[in-house]
Amino acid sequence: MQTRTLGRHGPTVSALGLGCMGMSAFYGGRGSDAEATAVIHRALALGVTLLDTADMYGPHTNEVLVGKAIADRRDQVFLATKFGIKQEPSDSAARSVDGRPAYVIAACEASLQRLGVDHIDLYYQHRVDTRVPIEDTVGAMARLVEQGKVRFLGLSEASAATIRRAHAVHPITAVQTEFSLWSRDPQSNGVLDTVRELGIGFVPYSPLGRGFLTGAIRRPDDFDADDYRRQSPRFQGDNFARNLALVDAVTAMAQAKGITPGQLALAWVLAQGEDLVPIPGTKRLAFLEENLGALQVQLSPDELARIDAIFPADAAAGQRYADAAMATLDR
Repeated sequence: MQTRTLGRHGPTVSALGLGCMGMSAFYGGRGSDAEATAVIHRALALGVTLLDTADMYGPHTNEVLVGKAIADRRDQVFLATKFGIKQEPSDSAARSVDGRPAYVIAACEASLQRLGVDHIDLYYQHRVDTRVPIEDTVGAMARLVEQGKVRFLGLSEASAATIRRAHAVHPITAVQTEFSLWSRDPQSNGVLDTVRELGIGFVPYSPLGRGFLTGAIRRPDDFDADDYRRQSPRFQGDNFARNLALVDAVTAMAQAKGITPGQLALAWVLAQGEDLVPIPGTKRLAFLEENLGALQVQLSPDELARIDAIFPADAAAGQRYADAAMATLDR
């Protein structure tokens, strides 16, 4: 397994991590816990060390699943989880963002119990609570480090200005943001430049465009009834058709190279810098091994230029979240 370092002075982890969200939440056809556990065990056997979950996935059930899966192999795992998005179990649409110091402490304790561990390796604020000074939130997170309950701190979907303020309180090890061929905001809004300046690692989530960049999704009806992507602007109407045309062009290039579209999309993300550690998610063994195959794909400067010509920045049609979710982003 290839490895990369999270930030200038951070921990060494596998060059690709595993996002566990889809094993429990949001995407349809979730399968069984036994199948998900088999994927986690296979990932670890193949050298993946970074596992990513969050308290709101389920809510709560994904942390329990991951905790049980790693119970007898904790020393193989660099475990990341997140707090800050509160979701009501009785109403999946009822969500709020909470960054109050007291909530930070309580959320961490609850995650430790669900995961069945005595410490979390990387603890992210899932969304920035703009009602609470980031200094207060990170100050509480820093106390968790002092207590040995957390090793490293991270932020998810934070703006460049917020990252700077947070890093001044306590070193931030990683920033997690959606980043892929069709979501390149971190390159244009200063986030990627900022984390590189400060020596912070960058963890792209949804590097496969929520599965769309694999070329396997051909129609909006391909999603199960409970799949949240049915409500996502990029998967609707004319946006879907325009984005599919982009994916088809990338697919043709991948086929000519003898790889899958997903491997091409992941190889493109990996080629954006050694400081990037993508966390593609899957709940299927075959897709796990396909994704890891992207580590063997080399893209020449000419190929990277051709990909950018086929799928230029800002080419994707539609915003990446529905309006309510976009409102929670720190921009």
